[in-house]
Amino acid sequence: MVAKVSKVAAMLALASALATPAFAKDKLVINSYGGAYEQIHRKLVIEPFQKKYDVDVQVITAYSADALAQLRAQKAAPQFDVIHFSGGQEVVAAREGLIGPIKAEELTNAKDLYPFATEGLARGEGPVHAVAAIGLLYNKDKAPKKPAKWADLWDPAYKDHVVLTDLSNSYGLLGFLMMNKIKGGDIKNAEPGFEAVKGLLGGAVIVSTSPEMQQNFAQNDAWVAPYAQDYAYTLRKAGLPIEFVQGAEGTPAVYLTANLVANRPNQDLAKKFIDFSLSPEVQAGWAQELRYSPTNKATKLDEALAKEVIYGEQAVSGLMRFNPIDVDANRASIIERWKKLIAR
Repeated sequence: MVAKVSKVAAMLALASALATPAFAKDKLVINSYGGAYEQIHRKLVIEPFQKKYDVDVQVITAYSADALAQLRAQKAAPQFDVIHFSGGQEVVAAREGLIGPIKAEELTNAKDLYPFATEGLARGEGPVHAVAAIGLLYNKDKAPKKPAKWADLWDPAYKDHVVLTDLSNSYGLLGFLMMNKIKGGDIKNAEPGFEAVKGLLGGAVIVSTSPEMQQNFAQNDAWVAPYAQDYAYTLRKAGLPIEFVQGAEGTPAVYLTANLVANRPNQDLAKKFIDFSLSPEVQAGWAQELRYSPTNKATKLDEALAKEVIYGEQAVSGLMRFNPIDVDANRASIIERWKKLIAR
């Protein structure tokens, strides 16, 4: 009888142990940006990582501004393990202690990243895992010539065929800041940019969204527009003869970062996930699928694909970033000034 009881007790103990979290898979909670981006994110990073490390990755769709707001609200008990930003919010999050520092030696791919992709580590920010370059889109079948620099937006050859993007759109804001820069302004003095834009208004079309940009190239005889390289690829997939030019004066860029959330228990696993995002294979996939530019020097792209992204030492040297703290501090006043200008 004692033996039977002992056997039953042992079986119950085993069943109980199997049901405890100790036998459950490790879990990571991350954000992604929804839509086509999230589909590719799952394909290239999330699903392969789950398979390789036998973990569950829970994905919450949250764009950068919303993700930062959630981190702030959850500061005492954060729910995310890895947070992705595309608008420079990692600078703010690091200053507020919402994300934790990562040492370069904790990432196996760090040694192969371009310097701009790791410079934020010293400030407590995560590495840059992809880049969306901002330059000039042009219709190669209709434009009288290929633009070469940002100043060409004011070339009479393109008069009445320019498309500008509203500054509520991040791509539009970066494009404007670059126009302001070449006209002698800076982030704290945008008047040179506004004065220059006045010269385009009247004939230029102003859009707010990417689909509106596509509509103008497809239907409204647009020839040139400041916008993102990855969207040039979207337009080509739609059958439009659109090419991207990296302006000679410099290429502002959207830096996509992967960041370690502070005060979470499974930070080693989270660092592995971030490192996985930095691998040459993953970055080649982003270039292939969405035409994001790689930040890992070891990424190998074929000749045709390499021409459609910012690729290689020389091309990458033209990338530039407006200080996210300054942009955040001046964004509201710039957008308000913009609204008054286009309302005239």
